[in-house]
Amino acid sequence: MAWFNNWLTDFCDTFSKCFIKDDRYMLLVDGIGVTIKVSLFAVVLGVLIGLLIALCNLSKNKVLRLIGGIYTDVIRGTPSVTQLMIIYFVIFAKVHWYKWIIAAIAFGINSGAYVSEIIRAGILSIDRGQTEAGRSLGLSGYQTMVHIVIPQAVKNIFPALCNEFIVLIKETAIVGYVGLVDIQKAGDYIKSNTFEAFMPLIGTAIIYYVLIKILTLALGRVESKLRESEVR
Repeated sequence: MAWFNNWLTDFCDTFSKCFIKDDRYMLLVDGIGVTIKVSLFAVVLGVLIGLLIALCNLSKNKVLRLIGGIYTDVIRGTPSVTQLMIIYFVIFAKVHWYKWIIAAIAFGINSGAYVSEIIRAGILSIDRGQTEAGRSLGLSGYQTMVHIVIPQAVKNIFPALCNEFIVLIKETAIVGYVGLVDIQKAGDYIKSNTFEAFMPLIGTAIIYYVLIKILTLALGRVESKLRESEVR
């Protein structure tokens, strides 16, 4: 038992050194707030951009299809960290906005390319007869898309959108490149100040896991409600 007591003492000392001393746990608390803000703003922007690009890709207009295709190809073909740094240090270099807003815009633009493909696939999964039925009732192409096709497509694409949101939260761990202190960067600060690697890294991993687990459960309940309404 002596070895266990020694291990427990060392563990408690290291825990106190990493998280309790100098209120270092507040770095992680503030980091959680940054991660949540960036992720929520980015996912909303990503869905809006994704819907717009999906409609462009499905349009009969060649120019719109070209724009949508170029956007999707470029964004999906370049690393998100490179996009973040270009948007922060080049495009918004002289714009005095909060760092987290610029980072959220960068991630929203990145996410929009992937969301557009999810939405496009969801719209194409709806039977063409639904569109023809809407048009036969006197609805315009826009009205048919908004009131008939998209509401049905949402149920089909919801799980994929949830997965994209989860991936987005994990991708925000690179915001430290532009000086934002999120969960990952907070863990790095603690590691560099205490010269302890295990505790800060494990703590960071646990926080990400708990956040994503809570989100997964919440989105799972929403999906179940959508499926229940579909059965009725």
